[in-house]
Amino acid sequence: MRIARLLPLLLVVPLLCQAQPGQADASLAQMTEWRRDLHRHPELGGQETRTAGRVADQLRRLGLKPRTGLAHTGVVAVLKGGKPGPRIAIRADMDGLPVKEETGLSFASTATARYRGQPVGVMHACGHDMHVAILLGVAQALVARKDSLPGEVMFVFQPSEEGPSEPGAPFGAKMMLDEGVWNEFKPDAVFGLHVWSGLQTGQVGFRSGPLLASADEWTLTVRGRQTHGSRPWDGVDPITVGAQVLLGTQSMIARQVNIASTPVVLTAGQFNSGVRFNIIPDEATLVGTLRTFDPAVREDVIRRFERIAGDYAHAAGASATLRVDANAPATINEPALARRVLPSLQAAVGADNVVEMPLQTIAEDFSQFANVAPGAYFLVGTTPAGQDPATMPINHSPRYAPDEAALEVGRRAMLQVALDYLGGANAAAPEH
Repeated sequence: MRIARLLPLLLVVPLLCQAQPGQADASLAQMTEWRRDLHRHPELGGQETRTAGRVADQLRRLGLKPRTGLAHTGVVAVLKGGKPGPRIAIRADMDGLPVKEETGLSFASTATARYRGQPVGVMHACGHDMHVAILLGVAQALVARKDSLPGEVMFVFQPSEEGPSEPGAPFGAKMMLDEGVWNEFKPDAVFGLHVWSGLQTGQVGFRSGPLLASADEWTLTVRGRQTHGSRPWDGVDPITVGAQVLLGTQSMIARQVNIASTPVVLTAGQFNSGVRFNIIPDEATLVGTLRTFDPAVREDVIRRFERIAGDYAHAAGASATLRVDANAPATINEPALARRVLPSLQAAVGADNVVEMPLQTIAEDFSQFANVAPGAYFLVGTTPAGQDPATMPINHSPRYAPDEAALEVGRRAMLQVALDYLGGANAAAPEH
């Protein structure tokens, strides 16, 4: 679907969530205030105590009764409408990233923390501050419609989407599910969104079926034998073996996996070994990520990776151990639900502003929720009109500065999706 020119935001008047310009302006001003406060005070995964407190306080002001402490810092609240109807959940993630901010904004973060033993700057470099503000805006709008609202809505504010600050702990969505977030409230559908620099402000990206890849964190440990750097023949060099394995995996992806059928990405982000320039160490460790869309392809790639590592290590007299931690499955928009959501998004932002997205190799643990209940997930553009998304700092960049006008676009889109689903709009006719 072509990317259309941006429609003026306040001229878009959706069927079920009409708002006067003054109301939209007030909503945007409130969300901007929330967002900037959160942006000044980002917190890493599992450490979102201040963020959770601000969220819970705001939910209480809306007359809701938040439940806190899920997955350490998660917050949920249920709104019961005045009429019978379905149950839905809407989720926003809350954590920042170990990134030192370089935006130059007046409300830029100066926060610091420790991440896996390293001192780091902390920044909302992925836009989770925007997500929290949008969901609070949606909650505010739905509470205002409480008496006429059919059904029930759970607002889910999730920690640790980017992963825990220490290795080995589960990601936030899985932890919330394991702790029973839906034991007494099983939704009929769950919805989520993500701000995205690859789209213009005013645009929404969506597709039925697979949208985002699964994410695995892999660790390869190569054990050799230490020796003096001037006499490599007296030992076994784990650095050379690690480099050979890494290059071997790239050849495997290019020559053994049908990437024309389904995309696969295998990337190393760390290669750690040794402490001195003239000593070959005993051990080298590589850490990276694997992104896939098909579980069978994922298993095949992992088996091939293990074989390549073992073969190169054996040839050199070393040993290699591969550990793969599944952080999130692929995010898949359930097709029947996607057919209902698409008209809602088109009503909210205009049909020409809903872009059919190609597969994205980014990942999201929203997929954990969408594996339990039918899920729908969409992207909200944050690049201002007149600027090329291809030249803008992307999510996770220290210079990522989303257009705050996207707050109202996200709120409007999610509100339309929620109201339409609760009211039964866009539901398929029963089959006979």
